Amino acid sequence: MAIPFMSEEWAVALKDAINTNDAYREAAATWEGDFYFIAELGDGSTKTIYLDLWHGECRDAFVVNDASVKTPEFEVSGKIPAWKKVLAKQVDPIQALITRQLKLKGNMAKVLRAVKAAQELVNSATKVPTEFPE
Repeated sequence: MAIPFMSEEWAVALKDAINTNDAYREAAATWEGDFYFIAELGDGSTKTIYLDLWHGECRDAFVVNDASVKTPEFEVSGKIPAWKKVLAKQVDPIQALITRQLKLKGNMAKVLRAVKAAQELVNSATKVPTEFPE
C-alpha cells in the first residue's frame, strides 16, 4: 500500500529504508549532515521533512510544520514533478541539483564529495511505496 509523500508515515518509512540500506551505510560512513527536504505543492504550499544523517545512519526523520524548529545544514527543495522523477530514478539526484530541477541551499561541494551516498539515499527512498499528490 502506497504511503502519502512527505507524510509522517513516509518520513518514518524513509528512515527505516535508509537504515536497512547497507550500500548507503558504507557510502556515507564518513559523511554527516542534516537536511530539510521541501516539496512545493501545486497549490503553492509546501511540505517539509527533516533528516538527520550521521555516518551512514539516519538518526531522525519527521515532518516539520515550523521551519524554525531546526537549522539544518542543507535544504533541498523542488516541485512534486521533480521529486517524482528523482524517486522514479528518471533523473539522478545530483543531475537534478545541477540542472536546478531541485534547489540546494548549503555547501554543494560537500554534497558532490558524497555522490554515491546521495545516490544510495535516493535508492533508499525508492524502496518506500509512495503516493504523490496530484
